[in-house]
Amino acid sequence: MRGAAGAPAPRAAGAPALLEARGLRKAFGDHEVLRGIDVSAAAGTVTVLIGPSGSGKTTVLRSLNALEPPDAGSVRIGEVEVPFPQPVRTGAGQRALRRLRAQSGMVFQSHNLFPHLSVLENVMEGPVVVQRRPREQVRAEAMALLERVGLAGKAEQHPFQLSGGQQQRVGIARALAIRPQLMLFDEPTSALDPELVGEVLAVVRDLAAEGWTMVVVTHEMRFARQVGDQVLFMDGGVVVESGPPAAVLEQPREERTRRFLHRLTDPL
Repeated sequence: MRGAAGAPAPRAAGAPALLEARGLRKAFGDHEVLRGIDVSAAAGTVTVLIGPSGSGKTTVLRSLNALEPPDAGSVRIGEVEVPFPQPVRTGAGQRALRRLRAQSGMVFQSHNLFPHLSVLENVMEGPVVVQRRPREQVRAEAMALLERVGLAGKAEQHPFQLSGGQQQRVGIARALAIRPQLMLFDEPTSALDPELVGEVLAVVRDLAAEGWTMVVVTHEMRFARQVGDQVLFMDGGVVVESGPPAAVLEQPREERTRRFLHRLTDPL
């Protein structure tokens, strides 16, 4: 198993995809948000989801770790595969969802830190309370993670004492602390002032360089070009176009993709 502060092991030649999601469907009432989404990602790669607001990007991300269990389809992360729908009110269904959720770490738009806990306690919470790992071991790993995101000196402070960018970096350390196979980022810079965006993206770039497998929802097209191994453009609950960043972002095949990218570069 990977150490909490260490990089993932390199991908073995010919290894299967680390993430395989097939036929994901999700509706809220009469509104079908996901209409048969497929996502596949090799170990050590970065998959970037882009698209207009309401296209289903965040719902895909929340489906991958069953925070929003899909109505149909299946999700496999590593050796853990869960078909949907799951009987969530049964013990077996709950255990299946917990096993799937344990495979990934989630970084949210709005930090979601516990305000009454210190920075260090926020990072330690999952490993100690959920995974029931020894507190002293977790403390040492949590300090190493805070050092990694440039916040070791803030360990005893509380979230309200930090900038938005610092809070988001704590969120990244907290997600890494559970030793996930897959990292999920839901527009990690959307709630930040422009001058704070760079410090968060720098941490994500470092994780990509270390070989972490990541799925990132973002509107930062430069980041998508520089860090992504594949880009999926979504609209209306489907994947309209996918491929390497150079193809999707610079030479898109689909007219809908071209219109979206044009509006980003020339919003007026």
